[in-house]
Amino acid sequence: MTDLPTTARRGPADPVKALMHRHRALCERAVDPLEIAAGLEAHGVTDRTAARFRHRDVFSLAEELYARVPRDAATADPAAEPSRPSAVWALWALLPGAVCTLAVTGVQLTSGGARPALGALGAAAFAVALTLTLRRGPLRAGPGARPLARICAGWLMAYAIGGDGLLSDALSGGPDGLWALDPAAATGLAFAVAPAMWCAHLFSVQARRKLASSRGLAEFSGRSRPLLLATAALFIGGLAVCLAAAQLAYGPMEFAACVALGLLLWLARLLAAHGFSGAATKVLAAAAGAELLALASVFAGRLPGLTLVGRPVADAAGTWGVGVVPAVVCGAAALALLARAAAVLARASAHCDQ
Repeated sequence: MTDLPTTARRGPADPVKALMHRHRALCERAVDPLEIAAGLEAHGVTDRTAARFRHRDVFSLAEELYARVPRDAATADPAAEPSRPSAVWALWALLPGAVCTLAVTGVQLTSGGARPALGALGAAAFAVALTLTLRRGPLRAGPGARPLARICAGWLMAYAIGGDGLLSDALSGGPDGLWALDPAAATGLAFAVAPAMWCAHLFSVQARRKLASSRGLAEFSGRSRPLLLATAALFIGGLAVCLAAAQLAYGPMEFAACVALGLLLWLARLLAAHGFSGAATKVLAAAAGAELLALASVFAGRLPGLTLVGRPVADAAGTWGVGVVPAVVCGAAALALLARAAAVLARASAHCDQ
């Protein structure tokens, strides 16, 4: 950032004065000009708007506001604050995978009536471990997070573990009892929480650095979108490693469907962590509803006169396998969220509190 004179402009020729008073609270609590730039952008100030205040972009306008407005003495200098250690949440990220592995192993070693009870206990323990893990670190959701998102994410995870087995039995006239579950999908997705958090941390840190070195909102947007795509690709690589390891340990799974689901859940949580939980909730709800509708259509197709209702899913499953349903649904939803993330996470205001 270039140094600006602190002498205030006076008289009617000072176009910044009204803006300074309008956003005085923002300027007083800001710890650097970047926070002011992000706040101005969140209030709809663009580079074109900054030109009316005789500045080339929002960043240079924020620099003048930062220089002219005295800040609260209690506001800490970010450079003087020690960086928060990341080792704690980085280790916590391994907890869901460890708990899930113990639960799956316990279920496989038991039989009879104890197996469902142990499975339910393991599922509850995994839910607690996942909740505790996501409450810290870079994927903790903001205050605007919605319970519906958690419900839909839980359904999508449950379908990945048992939905294909239920659909397969339904297409063959069942189910006549308990259907097959997929331990490989459960453990692979559980261990993928670790690369999800590590990649989210990497994205936040690198985005903040690019924000600090950019000279305008357009420049930051142009640099942040490739960063998001590269981080998503890195996460897919880590997710694939987790799924491959689980597949070697527990047997085959619907690999493409699990990759699509993992990417969808990561993007949804990343958006929620940056304050855009609304779009994530809508897409998760749409995906969960589509999977539920696919299952319901197969059962509805057994009713007299409704044979055609279940035929599309049956034909698709007969051609490409039962995993085609979650692969297509989660894949399409993940692409929609990726497009949304590329748009909103390219804003400086999405990173002002990171």
